[in-house]
Amino acid sequence: MAPAQGNCRIGLAISTRTRTLSLATISFAHTCYGGVLFSTLPQTLAVSASPTDGQVLKAGEDNITVTWGLNQSFSDGIDSAYTEVKLILCYGPISQADRGWRKTVDNLSKDKTCQFTIAHRTYMRDTQNFTWMIERDVPTAVYFVRAYAYNSSGNEVAYGQTTDAKKSRNLFKVQAISGRHSSLDIASVCFSAFALLSVVGFMALEKRGRNSAEN
Repeated sequence: MAPAQGNCRIGLAISTRTRTLSLATISFAHTCYGGVLFSTLPQTLAVSASPTDGQVLKAGEDNITVTWGLNQSFSDGIDSAYTEVKLILCYGPISQADRGWRKTVDNLSKDKTCQFTIAHRTYMRDTQNFTWMIERDVPTAVYFVRAYAYNSSGNEVAYGQTTDAKKSRNLFKVQAISGRHSSLDIASVCFSAFALLSVVGFMALEKRGRNSAEN
């Protein structure tokens, strides 16, 4: 009897030649390795985002508008199992280097490429869009946006992303907020001014007291 891994590869090869991935093949991909493998998912979703290639955005200030929908080049029924879509902000390769906590793993249960959820929506075949303000805790890094389609069991069954397969194009950068907040800076200035005035006032009173004593 052939091992389960071989059966997975056969199922995927047949699907690639026909370009129409059956629901049976997709479901089988979830059980061959005990988890969902990114390499088995069809890229049936068309995804785009508002940032241009190389653009720098600021966390806590700038917005990203994501547009997604079914790639119309696929045959009818390919999305019959899709029930939900999740949009996620993902690290680009340059921001993953030497950072194990951002490592890409084929098994999606262990993958750390995409860590910031943008939106979680009910799947609709028609083109949808969502505008998201970049959260304040997003670190400085290079990113792209990926969308996963889920079935009724909560398993990933398809995806789409704003970059190419090598994740080398249409990448943008997010600049994290500084450790100091503007309100803290204002408070610091006010406190410094108050302290200075207090010292000046104390010295003036002390001098007046000495002059009175001498007289």
